Amino acid sequence: MGKMNKQVAAVLIIALAVAGLWAFNSPTEKYFEITKNLDIFATLYKEVNTYYVDEVDPNQLIKTGIDAMLESLDPYTNYIPEDDIEDYRTMTTGQYGGIGALIGTRNGKNMIIMPYEGFPAHESGLKIGDEIISVDGISVKDKAYTDISKLLRGQANSTLKISVKRYGMPELVDVEMTREKITIDNVPYFGLVNDGIGYIKLSDFTTNAGKEVKNAVVELKEQGATKLVLDLRGNPGGLLNEAVNVSNIFIPKGSEVVSTKGKMTDWNKTYKALNPPVDIEIPLVILTSSSSASAAEIVAGVVQDYDRGVLVGQKTFGKGLVQATRPLTYNSQLKITTAKYYIPSGRCIQAIDYSNRNEDGSVGKVPDSLKVVFNTRNGRIVYDGGGVDPDIDVHLDFLTPIAISLISKGLIFDYATDYYYNHPTIASSRDFKLTDAEYNNFVTWLSDRDYDYITRVENSIDELIKQAKKEKYYEDIDQQIQSLKTKVMHNKNTDLQKFKTDIKQILEEEISSRYYLRKGIIETSFSSDESIKAAIEVLKDSVRYNQLLQSN
Repeated sequence: MGKMNKQVAAVLIIALAVAGLWAFNSPTEKYFEITKNLDIFATLYKEVNTYYVDEVDPNQLIKTGIDAMLESLDPYTNYIPEDDIEDYRTMTTGQYGGIGALIGTRNGKNMIIMPYEGFPAHESGLKIGDEIISVDGISVKDKAYTDISKLLRGQANSTLKISVKRYGMPELVDVEMTREKITIDNVPYFGLVNDGIGYIKLSDFTTNAGKEVKNAVVELKEQGATKLVLDLRGNPGGLLNEAVNVSNIFIPKGSEVVSTKGKMTDWNKTYKALNPPVDIEIPLVILTSSSSASAAEIVAGVVQDYDRGVLVGQKTFGKGLVQATRPLTYNSQLKITTAKYYIPSGRCIQAIDYSNRNEDGSVGKVPDSLKVVFNTRNGRIVYDGGGVDPDIDVHLDFLTPIAISLISKGLIFDYATDYYYNHPTIASSRDFKLTDAEYNNFVTWLSDRDYDYITRVENSIDELIKQAKKEKYYEDIDQQIQSLKTKVMHNKNTDLQKFKTDIKQILEEEISSRYYLRKGIIETSFSSDESIKAAIEVLKDSVRYNQLLQSN
C-alpha cells in the first residue's frame, strides 16, 4: 500500500470511529473492554465482600448481578445455575422423576390440583383437593409449593409416603407410592367435538410434540374426522424442531417452514418439512390467543402463510426470537437469544423491540408505522412486527369481578370438592350441567363466606372523587357522584344471579375435573367456548372457509 493509500485509510478509520461506525470493530479493542470490565467487576465484588456492613452470600450476590445484566437484554436470555438444571430439562423435554401431579396453593393450603391420569399420584388414589400435610415425614405446612415439588421429585423407582387431609375425613390419609419417569403429554386431549370435526389440544412443544399431534390426527381420521381444529391457545411454545414437525403434518414435504437469522451467520438456517405429510387437504382451523407464543406462532403463521387453514381467536403474543443453550462452568448453563425467526411469507412476528429501549429502560412494541406488508401464497395481506392476526377474530369478555373473587379466594375450587364428595356420579363431561336448584345450593353455600370485591366502575368513581377533591370541584358535583355510586354499588346476591351464566360455566368445568380430570375441563367447555363454536361454524360453511383463504 502506498503512502497516499495509507493516509486515506487512516483518515477513513478516524472518520468511522468519530461517526460511531467503527466502535469495537477491532477485536483487540473489544477484548480489552471486556477484560477491563470483568476486572472492575471482580475488584468491586472483592471490596463489597470485605467491607460491606453485613455478611453477603456469594452465590446470591453474583446471581443477582448476572440476572440484572441479562434482564437488560430480553426476558428469554437467562442464567440457569446447576440447582435449576433439572427444572429446565423438565421444561424442554416434559420428563421428570416424580408422582405425576400438579400441586398448588388454595387459601394458604398446599393441595393436589390435578393428578395426571395413569401416573403414580392418580393410581395411588390421590384426589384433587387433597391437602398435603407431609412428605416422607417432613411437614410442608410453611413451605412454598415449589419446594414441595422438589420433595416429590426424585429418582424413578424410589418410594415415598405422602400424608394428606381429605375432605370429610377426620384422620390423615397416608398414601405410599413409587416414583416413575413422568412424561407430560404435549397433547392432553383429542377427540371428536362435533360430527366429523376432530379437536386436538396442543399445550406445549416439548420432545415428541409432532409425533403426538400426528398420532392424534391419524386416530381422529380413523374415527371419522373429515375436518380438524388444532387448539394452540395458551401454548407458550418450546422446541423449534417440534414446531417444524407439527407444521409438517399439514404441508408438503420440502416446504419451507421457518428460517433463522442472527449475528452468528454460520448458525443461520432454513428449516423445511422433511417428512411426508399426514394430510394437506383436510379443512383445518387453528385456535390462537394472546398467550400463544413462539413455536405456537410458527405453526399458526405457517398455516396462514400457505393458506393451509383458517386462524380463529385472538392476535398471538408476538415472540419471533430463537433461544439456544450454551454450557457454562460448574454445570450451569446460559439460555440465550441467538436469532430471529422468519416464517414462509418472509415476516418476523416479533412484537417488542428489545434493541431500542427508552431512557427509563422500558421497551415498546414495534409501531404500526414501521410494520411491513407481506403476502400469503394466495396473495392475502399479512404484517410483520406484531404477532399473527387471526382470520376470524373472536372477542373475549373479561371475567366479571365477582367471578374473579370467587376463583381467587378458592371458593369455586372448594365447592367443586364439596360437590364431588356429595355426588358419587355425574353425567358425562360433555353433557354435565348444573340445574338451577344446584346453582342455588351453591349460592346458599356462599352465604357465610367472604368474597367481597370492588368493581372497575366503583374503582373509577373512587378515583373521580379523589381527583374532584384535589381540584376542588367535589362540592359542586357531590350529589351527582353519590347518586351514581348508589346506582352502581354492587350487591353480591344480585351479581350471583346477574352473572349466573358465566359463574355456572366456570363451576361446571371445575366440578367436571373432579370426575374426569383434564378431559373433563376441556369437554365441559365445548358448549360455551366461543372460539370453538366459531371454528365449528366456519368448518361447516365450506364456501366461507374457502373465501377466507382467497386473496383480499
